[in-house]
Amino acid sequence: MTLDTVAGRFAYTEDHEAFRQTVRSFLAKEGVPHVDTWERERLVPKAFWQKAGEIGMLCPTAPEAYGGLGLDFGYNAIVDEEMAYAGVPAGFSLQSDIVAGYMETYGSEEQKAEWLPKMVSGDVITAIAMTEPGTGSDLQSIRTTAKKDGNHYVINGSKTYITNGQNTDLTLVVAKTDPDAQPAWKGMSIILVESDREGFSKGRKLDKIGQDAADTSELFFEDVRVPITNCLGEEGMGFVYLMSQLPQERLSIAVSVMASCQKAFDDTVAFVKERKAFKGVVFDFQNTKFVLADLKAKLQVGWAHLDWAIARHLKGELTNEEGAAAKLWHTDLQWEVMDKCLQLHGGAGYMNEYPIARMWRGARVSRIYGGTNEIMKEVIARKL
Repeated sequence: MTLDTVAGRFAYTEDHEAFRQTVRSFLAKEGVPHVDTWERERLVPKAFWQKAGEIGMLCPTAPEAYGGLGLDFGYNAIVDEEMAYAGVPAGFSLQSDIVAGYMETYGSEEQKAEWLPKMVSGDVITAIAMTEPGTGSDLQSIRTTAKKDGNHYVINGSKTYITNGQNTDLTLVVAKTDPDAQPAWKGMSIILVESDREGFSKGRKLDKIGQDAADTSELFFEDVRVPITNCLGEEGMGFVYLMSQLPQERLSIAVSVMASCQKAFDDTVAFVKERKAFKGVVFDFQNTKFVLADLKAKLQVGWAHLDWAIARHLKGELTNEEGAAAKLWHTDLQWEVMDKCLQLHGGAGYMNEYPIARMWRGARVSRIYGGTNEIMKEVIARKL
């Protein structure tokens, strides 16, 4: 089964859908057969990134002048949907939907020329380091510092839960360039740190309850020296930059989780129609049909809302609170879908050999990353 089971999508053009077929074929050949190996090894190899780069799956919005295709976010969303539905765990969305946006919008000409072509090709894998051992959603409380020493910054601190942390070649580090600034957000900047810088080190691959192959790590900075020119945009504007990119980041999460909802639902329908019980199949029970009917209705609403949000974002009109609402609603739906679909699998649902078990475990983090769902409610409430 594929996402073609979803009828009436209106966010995409024929060109988008042609790109979808390219992405789908690539994932079926180069991704899906290797997922079990990547899950065991808890890492997606860089070679897969480079193969994806060859067909334009990475950073499709990057301007042609920097090696990209110069396309709109809809192409990013196609990649996000297809990867989530196929269950391929590489952190492309972090690179394409988040880091590329910062680089395209705030990067200097030299930074864009240096890094965007390599990000497009997959020769460079990027990460963004915000969360610290003692600081999550409250970014203003970060302790990592980047102090000026002549024409360099000297960075000290640590970060955790960093997506693409093991594979990263270039990390956007959120640090305080003015720890005494009041309010605190005025002292935050985003600094580019290459992984071969002395004093930079990668910690362990973190042992998570789900998304085993998704590369999540600790990063450490001990007197890491980088030139002042590695500051992304203006010094002291890091917090403002982070806030301005949040609608796309949170929409990206909503896109991926919606596709995973559909995959869980489709797999479950197929399962209950084959699973024997009481001289029939599980699908014959009224409870089964009613649970699936309820989920089907919610999926229909979810896809309509997602297309509305994508279309609105493509016009540059999606607000911060609308992005937060999309992340909140779709991730809550994801957990409901995963839990009910696992229940319909019965004992099989608790076995890791069944895809629903992997999807259920992987879904739990969706209401945490990108800002917890409790924070999403705070963001929405501010505009009431």
